[in-house]
Amino acid sequence: MPDADKIKRVYILQNLGCANCAAKMEYKIKELPGVTYANVSFATKQLRLSAADHEALLPEIQKICTSIESDVVVVPRDRRPQLGGKSRVYLVKNLDCANCGAKIERALNAMPEIDEATLTFTTKKLRVSAKDYNGLLEKMQAVTDKVEEGVVLLEAESKPSLAPELEERKKSGGIFSELSEKQTIIEIVLGGAVFIITEWLGLVPEAYHMYFLIFAYILLGGRIVLTALKNIAKGNVFDENFLMTVATLGAFAIQAWEEAVGVMFFYRVGEYFEQRAVEKSRGQIMDAVDLRPEVVNLLVGEEVKVIPAADAHVGDILLVRVGDRIPLDGVVIDGESLVDTSPVTGEPVPVKRKYGDEVVSGCVNTSGMLKIRVEKVLEESMVTRILDSVENAAASKPTIDRFITRFARVYTPFVVAAAVLTAVVPSLITGDWNKWIYTALTFLVISCPCALVLSVPLAFFSGIGAGSKYGILFKGGVAMEALKNIAAVVMDKTGTVTKGNFVLQKVNAAEGMKADELLRLCASAELVSTHPIAVSIVEAAKAEKLELVRPDKFEEIAGEGLVAYFGARKVLCGNTKLLQRFNVEYGGYTPTESGSEVLVADNGLYMGQLLINDTLKEDAKEAIASLKAQGLVTAMLTGDAQKEAQAVAKAAGIDEVRAQLLPQDKLSELNMLRNKYGPVMFVGDGINDAPVLAGADAGAAMGSGADAAIEAADVVFMNSEVKAIPQAIAIARATGAIAWQNVIFALTVKVIIMIAGLMGYASMWAAVFADTGVSLLCVLNSIRILYKKI
Repeated sequence: MPDADKIKRVYILQNLGCANCAAKMEYKIKELPGVTYANVSFATKQLRLSAADHEALLPEIQKICTSIESDVVVVPRDRRPQLGGKSRVYLVKNLDCANCGAKIERALNAMPEIDEATLTFTTKKLRVSAKDYNGLLEKMQAVTDKVEEGVVLLEAESKPSLAPELEERKKSGGIFSELSEKQTIIEIVLGGAVFIITEWLGLVPEAYHMYFLIFAYILLGGRIVLTALKNIAKGNVFDENFLMTVATLGAFAIQAWEEAVGVMFFYRVGEYFEQRAVEKSRGQIMDAVDLRPEVVNLLVGEEVKVIPAADAHVGDILLVRVGDRIPLDGVVIDGESLVDTSPVTGEPVPVKRKYGDEVVSGCVNTSGMLKIRVEKVLEESMVTRILDSVENAAASKPTIDRFITRFARVYTPFVVAAAVLTAVVPSLITGDWNKWIYTALTFLVISCPCALVLSVPLAFFSGIGAGSKYGILFKGGVAMEALKNIAAVVMDKTGTVTKGNFVLQKVNAAEGMKADELLRLCASAELVSTHPIAVSIVEAAKAEKLELVRPDKFEEIAGEGLVAYFGARKVLCGNTKLLQRFNVEYGGYTPTESGSEVLVADNGLYMGQLLINDTLKEDAKEAIASLKAQGLVTAMLTGDAQKEAQAVAKAAGIDEVRAQLLPQDKLSELNMLRNKYGPVMFVGDGINDAPVLAGADAGAAMGSGADAAIEAADVVFMNSEVKAIPQAIAIARATGAIAWQNVIFALTVKVIIMIAGLMGYASMWAAVFADTGVSLLCVLNSIRILYKKI
């Protein structure tokens, strides 16, 4: 690269408020002596600069920026003031119960030092907002110990590393510590063997049955009973350990010894497989989204050094071998290869990458060795953005999740109260204490809400993970919940339904003028412009290998076009208004039905017109048809001319069109469509789409779009394809359906077992199924979305 030996830095252009001004700044900064590379991004308000002496250039750059836009301040990115009040993330170790996690979250939120605490069981992370973090971890740990002993809170590493779940799984093989898992298996196997030998195989004499059963119970339930006693001492009564202890000891009290041991045995087996299923599902989701590398191959001369990925810097040269995952976002400086982008975008067709092409981290190099220059460090690369998006999304709780959390607080005390009444009232009437106490004990086993508290967030987390496989990033369960309820999909045109890369379609030269000469003249004038139409004309001229000359000076007239000066020669490139301004006759001009036109005049003489058109995305028609098949209305809002908008809408099959809209008009039109059809989703990609995205019931942004649009959106389509819209809606609907399936199934089974118990048909064995069995089935149902073909 030309700037390979130069220092590369990024600057923030504070108070930058004009995209055209940004283009002018870039043009002038590039002209400064000593500048090898300069790029100004209006969307991110960043200047990327390659130069030998930044300190000497900075005053000159500031002078240029101030002369164009007076309030702009150029600040090196690493010297920006840090914003206060940000939340902190803590890792939660040894937490294996979703209901306990909800209790810890409530206890932490009750602390006066904490503004807000969100504990996400699926990712084992706690996000805390507080004014002062000094000594807060110790206070939070003390509160956590009172709720659930053994759960440990740890500061999350500030430097990127593997996701905690993956690191923990590599070290220990799962949710349990290695010692804890072995101990659990030994207890289940030995206790179960004693129970089976005694009760089912009949190998123990009748006189010793009770002793063997007590021994089996101690093996199977000893840890449960001890935990329950410790929790009772802390005032934590209605947890799973307490309920199982009371239920099984109560069974001993009414001489149902076999059932007491059997219930504890199957409870422990069910609990073990439930936790393994949760761990496996979490692992599958995290494996799908955590594409971050542990190490990279750094090239130092001809030598390859293996270093941690977090230690790589912008400008480093990395070697990516065939079969390797591209570790960091960068630019190819040597080699050519087919790159599989499906891990990031969901697009199965590999794309060709060669010298000068950008490559995104997380994609797989499939055919040839590449050397890439790092453009973004690990914290800023695509792999980290995807992981952050998924983890942050998991902490965003939808309405159904918040409802279940509140419901669980009432459900357990209610069922326990029902168990007490069942044990006492019918017994006083009938005198059959054993029967009704036994029935009450089945209620206690059923009363744990774990199946409910666990399955709903896991369903949404699975949906978020499923979306990431298709290059769809949901910003939380709230976004998915909004998406599944929409009635109409409203889209921007350029960059959303169309490719946004304008292509020269036709050159209509005036009489006596050659088409090649007209194209060369217009392209030379447009060299100074960064407008997409200008870029398309220049690219077409370069493809024809025409020799272009940069103008000596130029003037842009908003809404009309460009005036370029080549010595005494004045070339006009724009619309009819521009030609009218300079009194140019254009009698041979014939307007076209669609597309954008550039009329060209040379020294007052009309030379002809160029027709430029945006092209429809290949998947647009199919995607719109899919949306209609889902029962949704489609509409398009655009600032383009009515005839052009109508042409695109007709080609794609879109129902309604609103054209020639200013940015502020789009929101009012969106509200009109909402009033007409119901909840609406808006899909856009431009910086002017941010207000509409924020105002829609659900907003989606194309990943290739402006940062402001991506920030304002609820969903981001990394592949920037139209087909991602119906895919996202299908995933959201499927996820919502699975969440409600889990809730209805869990409650239905529990109610049926309770009614059957009251009628004398249900045993404690059935109650165990209603607890751990239902939890296991709900977990398996939750991860079904990962394998669903969308």
